[in-house]
Amino acid sequence: MEGPVPGAPTPPTDPRENTVNIVDWAISTMDALGPIGVFLLIFLENVFPPIPSEVILPLAGVASAGPSQSYWLMLLASIAGSVAGAWLLYGIGRLLGPERLRVIFIRLPLVHVEDYDKTVAFMDRHGYKAIFFGRFVPGIRSLISIPAGLYAMPLGKFTLLTALGSGIWNTIFMTIGYFMGSNWTVIEPYTDVFSNVVYVLIVLVAAWFGIRLLLRERKRRALGLPDPDADELAELEEEKAEGR
Repeated sequence: MEGPVPGAPTPPTDPRENTVNIVDWAISTMDALGPIGVFLLIFLENVFPPIPSEVILPLAGVASAGPSQSYWLMLLASIAGSVAGAWLLYGIGRLLGPERLRVIFIRLPLVHVEDYDKTVAFMDRHGYKAIFFGRFVPGIRSLISIPAGLYAMPLGKFTLLTALGSGIWNTIFMTIGYFMGSNWTVIEPYTDVFSNVVYVLIVLVAAWFGIRLLLRERKRRALGLPDPDADELAELEEEKAEGR
C-alpha cells in the first residue's frame, strides 16, 4: 500500500472534528469527575470562550440523567463554574482598574477623556443590565466580566447577577440535554445561527463606533481645534518626568 508522498500537502480536516474532540473530552471528564468535572469544564468555558457552553451544558444534562448522577448537583456545579470563571476575569479587570483605564483612554488615538467619562456613566446606568443579559450572548458572556472589574462594579452585585444570568442559561441547555439525551444535537444548527448573528451584530456595532470616532477626529482637525486631552497628556508627561 502506498504511503503519503513526502512534502505533499495534508488533506483538509473536517471542521466537525474539533467539536467531536471537545465532546469526547467533555464526556470523559464528566464520567471521571462527575459534578467536579462539570465545574471545571464550565470554568474553562468562561475563561476560554472558544469552548462552547452550547455543547458542554447539554452533555452535562445527558450525564445527569445517569443512575449515579444528580441533575440538581450537576446544575449547581455548572453555575458555580460560571461564577468562578467570571470572578477570574473580573479580577483581571480590577487589576487594571479605573485609573489605569483612564490613562489608556488619554493616550489612545481617536478616544478622549470625555469618552471615558461617558463609559463610566453608561456602566453606572446600565452596567447591571449588561452583566445579567450578557450571560445569554455567546462570547460576550465571558468578556463582559472584564469591564465589570475595570469600572469597579461591587463584587456582591456582580456575583448575584452573574449567578442569576448563568443559572437561567445553564438550566435551559442542561434541561435540553437531560430530556433529549443524545438527540440534543438537533438544536446545534439553531445555536450556530444565533451565535453567527450575534457576532455579525457585534462587528457592525464596532465598525459604527470606529467610523464615528474617525469622523469626529477628522472634523476636529478640519476646524483646527486643539486636542481635548492636551492638558491631561501634559500632566502625564510631567508626572513621568518627575518620577525619573
